[in-house]
Amino acid sequence: MDVRSKFLDFFQKKGHQVYASMPLVPDDSSLLFTNAGMVQFKDIFTGKIPSPQTPRATSAQLCIRAGGKHNDLENVGFTRRHHTLFEMLGNFSFGDYFKEQAIAYAWEFVTEVLGFDKAVLYVTIHESDDEAFEIWSKHINPDRIKRMGDKDNFWQMGDTGPCGPCSEIFVDQGESFDTEEDYFGGDGDRFLEIWNLVFMQYERHSDGTLTPLPKPSIDTGMGLERVCALLENKRSNFDSSLFMPLIKEVELITQKTYVYEQGASFRVIADHARAIAFLLAQGVNFDKEGRGYVLRRILRRAVRHGYLLGLNEPFLYKVVKKVCDEMGGFYTYLVEKKDFIQEQCKNEEIRFFETIEQGINLFKKELERLKQTKQNIFDGVIAFKLYDTFGFPLDLTQDMLKEENLLLDIQGFELCMQKQRELAKASWKGSGDIALDVDFKDILQRFKENTFVGYDTHQTTSTILALFDSSFKEVETLQETGFVLLDKTPFYAEGGGAIGDKGFIFENDKKIANILDTKKYFNLNISQIQPLQPLHTHQNIIACSDISLQTEVAKHHSATHLLQAILKEKLGDQISQAGSLVEANRLRFDFNFHRALSHQELQDIQDAINALIAKGIPAQIETLSLQEAKNKGALALFGEKYGDFVRVVTFGDSSCELCGGIHVKNTAFIGNFIITKESGVSSGVRRIEAVCGLSAYNFTKNIITQLNDAKSLVKNNDIQLGIHKLKEKIKELENQLTHQQKDLDLQIQTIGDTTLIIQEANNLDLKRIIDEQKNRYNKIAILLIDSQKLQIVAGCKNVSLKANLWVKSVAQILGGNGGGREDFATAGGKESSQIPNALKEARDFALKNL
Repeated sequence: MDVRSKFLDFFQKKGHQVYASMPLVPDDSSLLFTNAGMVQFKDIFTGKIPSPQTPRATSAQLCIRAGGKHNDLENVGFTRRHHTLFEMLGNFSFGDYFKEQAIAYAWEFVTEVLGFDKAVLYVTIHESDDEAFEIWSKHINPDRIKRMGDKDNFWQMGDTGPCGPCSEIFVDQGESFDTEEDYFGGDGDRFLEIWNLVFMQYERHSDGTLTPLPKPSIDTGMGLERVCALLENKRSNFDSSLFMPLIKEVELITQKTYVYEQGASFRVIADHARAIAFLLAQGVNFDKEGRGYVLRRILRRAVRHGYLLGLNEPFLYKVVKKVCDEMGGFYTYLVEKKDFIQEQCKNEEIRFFETIEQGINLFKKELERLKQTKQNIFDGVIAFKLYDTFGFPLDLTQDMLKEENLLLDIQGFELCMQKQRELAKASWKGSGDIALDVDFKDILQRFKENTFVGYDTHQTTSTILALFDSSFKEVETLQETGFVLLDKTPFYAEGGGAIGDKGFIFENDKKIANILDTKKYFNLNISQIQPLQPLHTHQNIIACSDISLQTEVAKHHSATHLLQAILKEKLGDQISQAGSLVEANRLRFDFNFHRALSHQELQDIQDAINALIAKGIPAQIETLSLQEAKNKGALALFGEKYGDFVRVVTFGDSSCELCGGIHVKNTAFIGNFIITKESGVSSGVRRIEAVCGLSAYNFTKNIITQLNDAKSLVKNNDIQLGIHKLKEKIKELENQLTHQQKDLDLQIQTIGDTTLIIQEANNLDLKRIIDEQKNRYNKIAILLIDSQKLQIVAGCKNVSLKANLWVKSVAQILGGNGGGREDFATAGGKESSQIPNALKEARDFALKNL
């Protein structure tokens, strides 16, 4: 049974709008990953924006709980239900229907669509929710309804905000799941929750008080993996058709048979392969921090479990390919990016297998220390380092210790683990933990959206619809820097990588304000404004964008499109954008690729783009349906929200992309294109920085200026010839110095097996002489004094004498001081008349300490 499709179809027929799964990386700084189905509706539930035209929604949302506040990672593989990545089926009401219909819909879907026997179903409600009890009693015997407290049946988004009682549907899996707590409401596995209905009817304030919401809402969640396992009569999610093809792939790779009781490593690999495939497909890359670090941890945990199964070379990329094949039917981008996903996964595996060897060496080093000190408890801090830095699971470390008959300082390990968890929670706060800064609900209800006219004109008459101060509080009059909402605006709002427009506000012919920046706030184009005189709502004005700035931004934006097209042509279709920045004086383009580009490749890319610019290709900009745009082959950014109709920007046969930005009318207007830098951003992501238009001219002009300066410095119009002559002169001087040093008659004294050299050496490279002698002799102490510069330099190798103490003692005779390392040190002096005494002190000190 295709549960996902049946769920979405069911609620669509009930008047719900179907929403696509939002990206796993949400546009929400308070969340590490999308961790619940309601995340994309968070601003509606909190009242930040008004309800959509259709106040009912349904979705099958991909979620990840593997880092930050919501982290199930360590449980995965060792329980029947925990996953890093899972799909949450949900239906939502934004102030439309409430408990009566929500309960009816849930009961109908569970019993009639999924076909669960009513005799095995149970329900929980909040202990105070008499209304829910009465409604449920119409569908199920009241004896099967259990009241629970706040811990189990009261939901809240965060410490403050929308909240309310919830109701859960449970399935009795039968007596075969008999445990000591084999009763409804116990902690055993027999009664399994499959659906949670949240009745969002209160708002919790910072003092803990609850007030009723004006429009109560519904937020539900049903785990796809759990439901599929139940429908297939499987005791574990991992035994269902969603996971067994992946486990079978692991069996094929390892040539071992999966048995549930000993199969934790199989389950970890199958689960983690899904998370890795989707995160890579959605643009997350392996990194040392943030989301990329979590992705790396997921992969390393899977790989080390492969290590436990006897795999000593990359294998996970094969399981990841199986994920793409299995789930690519619904999530088509997995198929489109399959080769890239495999390549990134394999490269990271190779790096980790090298790390595993480093971890083994650390383990052996600590083992040797224990043997020497005759201890039998392995340091918990070292075990945690093996776990956190080198990816060793605790059970792997414990297994290795058992072979050596050693114990583990588990308390020390747990202390380190607790500190890490506290740091993770401090770094990432969950949904609702951060106070909302702006409430746009009233603004959006009054204005819906304003009109952007910047595609056609730089200037327009307009009316001030609303003014806001710097904290976004709406005001009637604005005298200091704040924000303005115009009914018509020529100012492009930041988006698609391009910065927002700047500009000016005029009244008649008088400039009355500067526009500092422009951004989108829930479809409203709002500009940051600096008044030059008081501004008022309903005031009629003239808005004018900064033409010179916008023109240069347009050049760089169009050049970015050409760059992406040429990268695909030169490096392959697997190239995909991983971020961009378009400003008036530069562009930055990040893309997925596994290695640095050679100088020749960068030159070829630059030449190809300039060839397109020189052709003068006209821009074709049209509005098409989303399907028409896809049929045309237009490139789209993953995770970008597109409406039913989209703007398509095309440059001949070279480039075709969905884009809302401002572009040049012809590639010739770009001028020229110069790559200024290519670098790595993170594992598997490269960055190209470039300039065009006026910035390219200034870049070239600066280079010409530097070349002319260089000509003057080398005193030759042929710079290369001038540099060559300078290098020859330097080499000649170095040879002269070398000959001088060879001419130095070193006064060598042998003391046992140690060579001792102490003497004057004027106008020579003392450090070089000492380095040469240290390379020549195995045990040596050498101190040289330049009597003209009053400089002392000493070097020691494989002797008890310390160079830093040696020079300090000698420098005191010359009225100076110095220091350095034990093997090399320098000092200075002031009294040249004391040179003989200094040499004597050097010898006495050396003989005393050798």
